Amino acid sequence: MWTKAGKEDGVSAIRMTARRLRSDKRGATAIEYGLIAALIVIAMMTGLSTLGGGSGGMWTGLSTKIQNAG
Repeated sequence: MWTKAGKEDGVSAIRMTARRLRSDKRGATAIEYGLIAALIVIAMMTGLSTLGGGSGGMWTGLSTKIQNAG
C-alpha cells in the first residue's frame, strides 16, 4: 500500500527526472552530428558517382581504341 508520503516521493522523483532530461543537451548534439555525417556521406556518394561515370567512359574509349587499332 502506498501512503501519501510515498506517492509524493514518487512524483517528486519523476519531476526531478523530467527536469534532468529537459536540461540534458547530449541527445540534440548527437542528432546534429548524425545529420552532418549524413550530409557528408551524400556529398561523397555524389562525387564518387560522378567520378565513376567519367572513369567508366574513359575505359570504354580506351577499349574501343585498342580494338580498332588491332
